[in-house]
Amino acid sequence: MATDIADKSKQEIIDEFSTHEGDTGSPEVQVALLTSKIKQLTEHFKVHKKDHASRRGLLMMVGKRAALLKYLKQKEFGRYKTLITKLNIRR
Repeated sequence: MATDIADKSKQEIIDEFSTHEGDTGSPEVQVALLTSKIKQLTEHFKVHKKDHASRRGLLMMVGKRAALLKYLKQKEFGRYKTLITKLNIRR
């Protein structure tokens, strides 16, 4: 698919944001993967303005990322701060 992250770039993101070896489910990795998908879809919408089905998916991803960031902010604020600065997210 055109909107999916390529396997190589996905693995690079996982390697960069993982907290330990083999980590793919930590909030940091999940937020980083969602952020890259959101950026790709944002570029997609600059060309395809009437793609409302994909827009719904984008909004669901943004909501999921917000929930993960809220969880991380409540549990470990230091990890939250480093993550948003690494990803350059306005929060």
